[in-house]
Amino acid sequence: MTPPRCREPLVFTLFCGGRPYLAGKRGRTVWKWPSGRSQPAVARSVPPSLRGDDTPAPPASMDPNRIIQALKGTIDPNLRIAAENELNQSYKIINFAPTLLQIIVSEQVEFPVRQAAAIYLKNMVSQYWQDREPSLGEVVFPFNIHENDRGQIRENMVEAIIQCPESIRAQLTVCLRAIIKHDFPGRWTGIVDKISLYLQSQNSGSWYGSLLALYQLVKTYEFRKAEERAPLLAAMQLFLPRIQQLITQLLPDATVFSVLIQKQILKIFHALVQYSLPLQLLNNTVMTQWMEILRAVVDRDVPPETLEVDEDDRPELIWWKCKKWALHIITRLFERYGSPGNVTKEYFEFADFFLKTYTVGIQQVLLKVVELHRQKQYVSPRVLQQTLNYLTQSVSHSITWKQMKPHMQTITQEVVFPLMCYKDEDEKLWQEDPYEYIRMKFNMFDDHVFPATAAQTLLCKASRMRKEVLPQMMEFCHHILMDPNADPRRKDGALHVIGALADPLLKKRVYRDQMELMLQNYVFPLLNSNLGYLRARSCWVLHCFSPLKFHNELVLRNAVELVKQDLIADQEMPVKVEAAIALQTLVSNQEQAKVYIRPFIRPVMQELLHVIKETENDDLTSVIQKMICEYNQEVAVIAVDMTQNLAEIFSKVLQSEEYEESEDKTVMALGILSTIDTILTVMEDHKEITQQLEGICLQVIGLVLQKPIIGMAEFYEEILSLAFGLTCQTISPQMWQLLGVLYDVFQHDCFDYFTDMMPLLHNYVTVDTDTLLSNPKHLEVIYTMCKKVLTSDAGEDAECHAAKLLEVIILQCRGRGIDQCIPLFVEAVLERLTRGVKSTELRTMCLQVAIAALYYSPSLLMHTLENIRFPHSPEPITAQFINQWMNDTEFFLGLHDRKMCIIGLSLLMELSSRPAVLEGVASQIIPSILLLFLGLKHIYASRVLNKPEQLSRVQGNDEDENEEIPSDEDEVGEKSSSMQPASASSGNDNEDEDDDDDDDDYWGEEGLEGTALEEYSTPLDYDNGEDEYQFFSASLLRVQSSDVSCRGGVQQAKACEICAVLCGRCHSGRTEKRLWVWICNGFNPGTDPHFTWMHLSKNLHWGERERERERECHFNQDERGFWGGRGNEPGPKAACPDPEP
Repeated sequence: MTPPRCREPLVFTLFCGGRPYLAGKRGRTVWKWPSGRSQPAVARSVPPSLRGDDTPAPPASMDPNRIIQALKGTIDPNLRIAAENELNQSYKIINFAPTLLQIIVSEQVEFPVRQAAAIYLKNMVSQYWQDREPSLGEVVFPFNIHENDRGQIRENMVEAIIQCPESIRAQLTVCLRAIIKHDFPGRWTGIVDKISLYLQSQNSGSWYGSLLALYQLVKTYEFRKAEERAPLLAAMQLFLPRIQQLITQLLPDATVFSVLIQKQILKIFHALVQYSLPLQLLNNTVMTQWMEILRAVVDRDVPPETLEVDEDDRPELIWWKCKKWALHIITRLFERYGSPGNVTKEYFEFADFFLKTYTVGIQQVLLKVVELHRQKQYVSPRVLQQTLNYLTQSVSHSITWKQMKPHMQTITQEVVFPLMCYKDEDEKLWQEDPYEYIRMKFNMFDDHVFPATAAQTLLCKASRMRKEVLPQMMEFCHHILMDPNADPRRKDGALHVIGALADPLLKKRVYRDQMELMLQNYVFPLLNSNLGYLRARSCWVLHCFSPLKFHNELVLRNAVELVKQDLIADQEMPVKVEAAIALQTLVSNQEQAKVYIRPFIRPVMQELLHVIKETENDDLTSVIQKMICEYNQEVAVIAVDMTQNLAEIFSKVLQSEEYEESEDKTVMALGILSTIDTILTVMEDHKEITQQLEGICLQVIGLVLQKPIIGMAEFYEEILSLAFGLTCQTISPQMWQLLGVLYDVFQHDCFDYFTDMMPLLHNYVTVDTDTLLSNPKHLEVIYTMCKKVLTSDAGEDAECHAAKLLEVIILQCRGRGIDQCIPLFVEAVLERLTRGVKSTELRTMCLQVAIAALYYSPSLLMHTLENIRFPHSPEPITAQFINQWMNDTEFFLGLHDRKMCIIGLSLLMELSSRPAVLEGVASQIIPSILLLFLGLKHIYASRVLNKPEQLSRVQGNDEDENEEIPSDEDEVGEKSSSMQPASASSGNDNEDEDDDDDDDDYWGEEGLEGTALEEYSTPLDYDNGEDEYQFFSASLLRVQSSDVSCRGGVQQAKACEICAVLCGRCHSGRTEKRLWVWICNGFNPGTDPHFTWMHLSKNLHWGERERERERECHFNQDERGFWGGRGNEPGPKAACPDPEP
């Protein structure tokens, strides 16, 4: 049972039943215990800030000393198991968690024990704080921390954070974040008053801890949508003026404690504005005050004594961290909210105000920061990086560019360029640990924090947008490259600049025509340099210019040969890595390069594998995948050896000691699996090679499955993709054994990975159906998995896949003797429809399984429906099923689903033994089929029009692409341009002539593209599969010949006219409209007012998405389940649509 909510008073909380209550006066909080009890040692050791000197003892129901001894045991390896068992037996006892908090704040307890208690409490709160309900089918409620214990923890957590030292405080703030996430504002509005109490206190000792608590509150809402932040904004109306007052008061004080508080206030403000700017809190006046604070923080000097600290440690000094957070805020405000032309509509006015009011003044301060760095004075890397990010944004706006323009040449040549040169720290890392050097240079996750990356971004944007920058920088680099006495590191910087500017250089003819000569004169010689970093940089430049159109084939041949030589023969691993990437990009972009490398593909691939094995660099797995695709025939000879090597590398990575702690290792392992998968795909036509690869792949799959926790979480999709590749042509006995292994895994991880299993399960059903049916266990396993997904809370995507798989089995095994399975399949999907269904996709997919059963055997399905009973209704479900089907025919989208529905309706129309419900809906069958046929016609037409050869009309262009803008203009981004009013559409004087094409607008794109589940093919989808047009025509003729009534009968001639139109022999849109009118007049079911022709007309004219929205608005049965259909609901009357509007 969910614990009852408790009201939190503003300041004081009283606990009954012998528990302590918390009393406070002027910010001083004390523990109070009922009289007549002895005070345990831990209670006597509670710091004065958390108790009074004469406080009575807490209750003795939970012995703190016993917990202390257990916590102490967890630190001792010899006692750890027994201590953990003791804690596991105690943690569910009421008052355990509050006792942990008492131990944490007690200065009389050994510090390691307090730390252990903090970690244990953090884990408890993270796991057991949220109210949890029993899982489906379970009656026992999972353990939650008792509400009384929660109340005590809530009441004392802020005080504990204020009191405890930093290492313990870090654990407690995690606790507080989890508590706020689940309890604020519903159960714990009191946190606002508590934080406010300590922030308003004159005791500065409580400020930092209360700011940490406030930070957790703001972080909880940091990335919420604006409309979800109301509780936070209400609280910040109280806090924002106070923290602004506090930081203003502390700005002149440069002591460590003062700057620490200032930094924390800036972190709070950053979290407040990071994702959404609360303009209701930050009007122009308030924003101006904050911008002045931020400017002052960035502009103030750092104490000179900080220069005595080692340079590697200076970025961690509080003064530089404070500046870093101020710049974080400034840059974020400018990029996200303050750049007209690049903001969303709600920030238009603010952006204009921000740009005109603050940007120039802030930029003046930041230019001073850049100047300090230029003069070799220390500026921390993150401060410099954020400064350059701000200047990058300034390039886009004329008001800031005009101020920046006179300094730009100095900035690019004396600040940006040195940052892009090879540095002492690069040399040290290259020599001491070249593998770490590679990891650092290719680490995209950390790349954005480096000043060199920010410098390159600034240079590229300025060169692209402002015409003065590129010529000046190219001339500067040219002089360096021409100087034979130039510092090699400056040559590296010049090549770095040129490579970074490859995109704008290749777009301008004046530079593009000179690039071939530049490579030949300045890059090729450095590929043989005695300096490894210059060889690596030269390879990187060739990588950047690999799209260049070479006019001299000899130059291209030399480039390929030199890069190949660096890959195979160079002794420096960073050079090999750059050479590998350069070689692959040249082969991919230059057809002739592909020819040059073909004779050497074996040693090239072997060296690539060697480099991957040595460096475990994920970028190289992508390289080898692309090379495999480029040279699939040549790779066939060495495919088995390559796969064996990759499997060995994967095993080494997975079994390495640092694997679980290293994200890079995981990414590398994923890349290896993807590479093996690529080899499998390329070799799929080489049966004998695939058979050899199967054993290697099964070893890899087994290695993953031996580590279920790590393997399933990280590699499940990849190993299933491998298994899929091994079952596309044939399925060996070993692969059939894998089905049982996967079933065992499914039992543990259940439906979490069912959608990833789906392609493989589809292969088991369709590739080797004989073996599937030869062993009943195989089909039982697959059905059990589908049934578990459909009956558990798997989510509708997984449920759609499960239903689809059941449909595939029925269609694949039609005529193969699975009659005993049909009732099980049908019951499973119809039972799912008795519960709430949110999407039409799941509803139609479940119906489709029953429709497939109708196609399998009409009599068997009808018998099954008549014998299925669900608890809520004693009647057979035949009527409900047919009514639901008829109501949902418009939601069968895509090719396969429409085709299946047409076949099913055709069979329904000619049932020999017609259930009574069918008489009531018979008049809807042919109109529904016609609607489905019209959808199919548009799908077929759209697929012809969208063939690749008809879409590939884009040709290369040698003309210049100019993205530069004048100095007095601003860049306009996509966000702004997308909000401009659309231009008035031009008139059409030939509307009558285009009348036949009006039907193209009737169908939305979603309905024409097909559904995602259609990739799982069935015999209906094969070229020799059932033809839906012929099937319906034959069915309609049989209905006529047997004189079965279909709402007054269908005349033979008109039946032929329907067939002629539907089978494509009549292509006129006007004929289709006349046919609509005829059907409206001849078949309008007056006795069924709900399914009117006006409704059909709407469905014809609306796109699929609009029709579904209309359905959900007017006939919202999603949460009512299967029986919430609209067949018995009254609907509006309507007339037939006008055929000639």
